[in-house]
Amino acid sequence: MSKGTYNHSIDAKGRLTIPARFRDELGERFVVTRGFDDCLAAYSFGKWTTIEDKLNAIPITNTAGRKLRRVILGNAIECEVDKMGRILIPANLRALAHLKKDVSLTGVGDFIEIRDNALWNDFNENGGLDNMTEEELAKLEELDL
Repeated sequence: MSKGTYNHSIDAKGRLTIPARFRDELGERFVVTRGFDDCLAAYSFGKWTTIEDKLNAIPITNTAGRKLRRVILGNAIECEVDKMGRILIPANLRALAHLKKDVSLTGVGDFIEIRDNALWNDFNENGGLDNMTEEELAKLEELDL
């Protein structure tokens, strides 16, 4: 289970160091795609296979499902960690997630979120649990945490 946040920088070529703890969980090869809330999501191949199977099971006649498949599958890339522990994030994915230089990698259970550090800080200061709506809090109650 991935947890914790690590801060790293993307170099001029678009390479990002993946913390050793996350490399151990993701493996030397894994999938990165567009995530939710202005981030990228990194999945081990085992988890990715499950997600891909579920997405492919959505009927093509389901409009929302088609959109989700395009966004998730259409932006997915396979990454391989180099000898320095880095992956290359293509320019189109960096643009989708507004990644500039300083990046936060956050373990959120069975995947890793890759987010611009300023966006991560803003979320923690302004968008976290303290700023949830009554409706959002009610949905959390349903989860029985």
